[in-house]
Amino acid sequence: MKAEYQVTVYTQDMAYAGTKDDVYITLVGKRGSSQHGKLGRNKFFFHRGDVSIDHMNLGELLLIHLEKRGLVIKDSWLPAKVEVRSSNGKLYVFPIYHWLKGNKKHFFREGAGLILSHVLCPSGIRTAHSWLTFLCCSVLLRWAVYKEGIPLCMKADTLMSLPPDDRYPFTRDLELVLSDYVMKHWREDAFFGYQFLNGVNPMMIRRCKTLPSKFPVPSNMIFGKSWLTLRTEMKVTGNIYLSDYNILDGVETNTINGRKQFLAAPLVLFHKNEYNEMMPIAIQLKQKPGKDNPIFFPTDSEYDWLLAKTYVKSADFNLHELNYHLLRTHLLAEVFAVSLQRNLPRVHPVFKLLIRHTRYTLQINFLARNLLISKIGILTLYTASGGKGILTLLEKSVYSMTYRSLCIPDDIADRGLEDVPNFYYRDDGLKLWNIMHRLVVSIFYYKYDWMVQNDAELQNWIQEIFENGFLRRREKFTTVAELVKFVTMVMFTCSAQHAAVNNGQYDFYGWMPNGPSTMQEPPPTQKGKADEASFLSTLPDVETTVLIMATTLGFDSNNLTCFVEEHFTEDFPRYKVTVFQRELKKLSKEIYKRNRDLELPYTYLDPKLVENSVAI
Repeated sequence: MKAEYQVTVYTQDMAYAGTKDDVYITLVGKRGSSQHGKLGRNKFFFHRGDVSIDHMNLGELLLIHLEKRGLVIKDSWLPAKVEVRSSNGKLYVFPIYHWLKGNKKHFFREGAGLILSHVLCPSGIRTAHSWLTFLCCSVLLRWAVYKEGIPLCMKADTLMSLPPDDRYPFTRDLELVLSDYVMKHWREDAFFGYQFLNGVNPMMIRRCKTLPSKFPVPSNMIFGKSWLTLRTEMKVTGNIYLSDYNILDGVETNTINGRKQFLAAPLVLFHKNEYNEMMPIAIQLKQKPGKDNPIFFPTDSEYDWLLAKTYVKSADFNLHELNYHLLRTHLLAEVFAVSLQRNLPRVHPVFKLLIRHTRYTLQINFLARNLLISKIGILTLYTASGGKGILTLLEKSVYSMTYRSLCIPDDIADRGLEDVPNFYYRDDGLKLWNIMHRLVVSIFYYKYDWMVQNDAELQNWIQEIFENGFLRRREKFTTVAELVKFVTMVMFTCSAQHAAVNNGQYDFYGWMPNGPSTMQEPPPTQKGKADEASFLSTLPDVETTVLIMATTLGFDSNNLTCFVEEHFTEDFPRYKVTVFQRELKKLSKEIYKRNRDLELPYTYLDPKLVENSVAI
């Protein structure tokens, strides 16, 4: 019995995505394969093609293979999807979104998920047709050790050795937004404290119930009009907070232009006052108390106090850039991306969800390793923690990193920050997490725990992440809830968390005294010595300042509401994606409305401004 299949091939809407080669397609079903069909076109460059294929009934379509033939061997083509409508009216959709190079056959499976009788099979026929996984599944990426003690990366010798899908397209534009608010307010205590909640590094502050013995601030300190003591504010009202940079203690510091540099490992105590401002009340610049390590207070001289705060900001810059920015977003996102492409078929539901959150990460990280943390990289040469200190700090950061700290609901609870007022990173971040979590729950095929346990591809994906990212072993996921939370964490880390610790860099570091990359004099050992001249001589030189500022340039990308590639082909998950988009747009409007009443709007987690992936 003969059947007719109407085939339409779409090219991605992007510059240079078309091809000058001829394009052929073959259909493969349960009952056999069709003959090659050449796709017709009307343009010199192939952008869209149609063909009608008459053949014996192929039964349920399993996959297609596309082939380019032409004299231009290196000509590349970026197809978006292939639609096949059978003579009985059934529509098959094959998502591609993958650069095709050279004259060879490329195999792709139909996008709809399947559940077989005894095993979840979101990626197609598993046991009877395991060869399909070999043909259509993972990309042959290889792991590489950049430095011992930090997450592994993708093996790539040159930029062009990256997979074409993971290199930037030709249509990216630079955008620079610099606020002058910091330049006007950087000296103020209230703004100093504000940044620990809503600045570029909102990850350090936590509620303090007991003062560390290494930080001997007098417990009988009196606060303002309330006349409450420090002990009461800690134990009863819960208004005392702490940032402890102990991880920086012992990090070997850099030498820049022949001059030894300095990096403090400070402790900072904050008090939430009656105006709900997070005010710094005490700073100790080294971990071990002693006569040569004074505790600075707001009542000290102007430059003693300003200098102490600036050492804190320099310490925060170094820890933020290497731990919370580089390690916890860039390096982890690369691990997620490489493991995703190595282990999951393109039509696996986890792949469909996460591929947009890993796009271009391999390229930006390749550039970062070469331009920022290599032997001649900017962070290596022009930060206090540069040189040997980078590896030491990254190793310490990997060791101290926990899974809970990557999940914002757990992290906020663990730091005791659930009820802190005016904490917009928390407010917007939790809402984004919940929206993402609802999407994952709603479109997953996994209904029972055994489905997760029996999905070997999924288990391999998570195993490689723990081994190569967290540098530790984890046996397997055993429940749907565990998987949903982990996938939500990956989505959040690659998009929202990266936006929170990346997008404000120029705003807060563009005015150098608010975040010096290094300090040229050692932390003061006594009070009463600082003045304007000594303060200025402690700050980094002009060359260092200019080069560090240049590292915060970025590119535009697709925001969270954008689903440029349609990997989900079934009606139900596509509907859930539209619900997800509506929720994001609603949140964006709520953030815009709130920000209208703020002196300093918090925009970094506005879904319209959050990139899908770590691509800048």
